[in-house]
Formats: sequence, C-alpha cells, structure tokens
Amino acid sequence: MASTNYDNAAWFYDRLSKLVYGKALVSSQLFLLPYITANATILIVGGGTGWVLDEITRFHPAGLKITYVEVSEKMMAKSRKRHIGQNEINYINEPIQDTRLTDNYDIVITAFLFDNFKVDILQKVFAVLHRRLKQNGLWLNTDFQLTGKWWQSVMLKSMLQFFRTLCDVEASALPDIDGLFKDYQTIESKTFFGDFISSKVFKK
Repeated sequence: MASTNYDNAAWFYDRLSKLVYGKALVSSQLFLLPYITANATILIVGGGTGWVLDEITRFHPAGLKITYVEVSEKMMAKSRKRHIGQNEINYINEPIQDTRLTDNYDIVITAFLFDNFKVDILQKVFAVLHRRLKQNGLWLNTDFQLTGKWWQSVMLKSMLQFFRTLCDVEASALPDIDGLFKDYQTIESKTFFGDFISSKVFKK
C-alpha cells in the first residue's frame, strides 16, 4: 500500500496552490472538462478537495455516474461537501491500487496523480486504470513536466521535498507520463505556467 496521504495538507492545499501557481492548476484541469460527454461514466482518482466536482456539475448537472477515489480522509471529507447536482457519485476512500473496481468507464480523470508514486507503484496504478477504461474511452490527465527550463527543476525539487516531508510522497522525480500513454492517441493538449503543467486528452 502506498504511504502517500495528503491529510496533513488538506486544510491549506487549495490556498497554497493558488499562492504558488495562481490560476494555473485550476485552469489546466478546467481545460479538460468540455471533453466530458453527457451521461458518461467517470472515474476520478486523486480528486483532492473535490472542487472539480463543482465544475463538472456546471457542465452536467445530471446524468453522470461518477466513481471518486481519494486516499486522504480529510480531502474526502471536503469532497463530500461539493455540489454534485443530480449526478450519481460513489465515494471510495482508499488507495486506487487497493480498490476493487468492477465497472468500466467512459472517462478517467487524473490530475497531478502520477507524480506521487515510485515507478513500481505507478505501473500498478496505471494498469488498474487502463483496465477500467473502455475501449475508445478518454483519459483526461494533468501533471507537471520538465521542458528544460532551469526554474522548473528548482520548483519541482522544492515541491517534492515539501510534500515528501509533510505527506510521505514517495516520488523523487517526475515519471515518464508520455511513456505510460504510448499506446494511446493524443486528442488534445495544452500547457500552462510556462510549460511546467501539461494537460492532455488521451484516447484508448
């Protein structure tokens, strides 16, 4: 079981992200939401404080079936208070690699998830999600990337060290996210915050 847990950061996480990144973390995820189709089945993993549920409901106030997986109890508590309209939602408070999912989904959403894991755990996590995404389904992913700008490496190192100390984040470097999706088709992509953040729509 992964030890990473954001309970210690739940009370200030959103405010800290805005302080450091401005609107970039939010904008990078909002960019992906128009790709959610009506009446879709959706798997959200690592949803944090759940603000994205409010935004999804703005697009689709009803008709969605959402499975929401979040390991942090305090993050989950915040997520349960979000507005979901008439959408159906199943909250699961445990690590995704330990979750026994039986449904298949039209859409998988992962935002700043993969940078938490060591390679062995990451591969297990990706395999679980890959199996649960329907053929021709969409995977909406947002995460950090390094494009050769010196300040990106400095910010990444500081960020990982901070959350390693506070939340037991296991990763010490960014994973090869594009490598994970090598068998997927990239439908759309956009970068934010000086190319440090990458949002992509992948099709299985």
